[in-house]
Amino acid sequence: MIALTVFRLAAYVRSHRVFQSLLLTLALLAILHSTRAPRGEEAGVLADAAVLIVPVLAWSARSLLDTEPDRQRELSAVTVGGRGRELVAGLVAALVTCGALAAAGLAAALLLGTSARPSPGVLTASVAMHALAALTGTALGALTSRAVVRSPALSIMGLVLGFLLMLLLSASPAWWLSVPLVVWMRAANDGDLVARFPELAAVSLAWCLLALTLYAWRRLRH
Repeated sequence: MIALTVFRLAAYVRSHRVFQSLLLTLALLAILHSTRAPRGEEAGVLADAAVLIVPVLAWSARSLLDTEPDRQRELSAVTVGGRGRELVAGLVAALVTCGALAAAGLAAALLLGTSARPSPGVLTASVAMHALAALTGTALGALTSRAVVRSPALSIMGLVLGFLLMLLLSASPAWWLSVPLVVWMRAANDGDLVARFPELAAVSLAWCLLALTLYAWRRLRH
């Protein structure tokens, strides 16, 4: 399974699809961190960076999972001993890709977007937020990949609408019905990020795991 994960990462790079994700990430970071935030607003900058990179990460995960042709994916399942192992290898490869891009986003936010070093609590919460962003992007990208949504047009629309739905739900009183992206930003701007983060992280993780379970059920059933 590790070999298949590495194979998919290598195929993603060789297909040059990785450059689409890199260009999107660089464009986002250039716009987001064109100016440094004033002192005292480090938490807000880091939270904004974690939220706004989610659709780019979802695009990257979807692109990686769609790199391998359907017949090759079936052959890979036979080679590694089952569709479950093949599925996990794809998700791990997507998560590694999203994690690398999220780490780049966090580094850019710290180096280019802030005027002062964040407190240890804010820094820890920000690292965890970017990890959750990588997991959220992986889940959304998987649910809109070709193996689940056959139409490329519907796949792209589903990705965009899925992210917008997260934002709308998390901006409402029923924010717990989705990954609470907007609540991340509100808590950071209100100075409550560290205090509220365990609660927000638990809700975020629960919805990501539910989405990945749905993806696995859909893949293994068809």
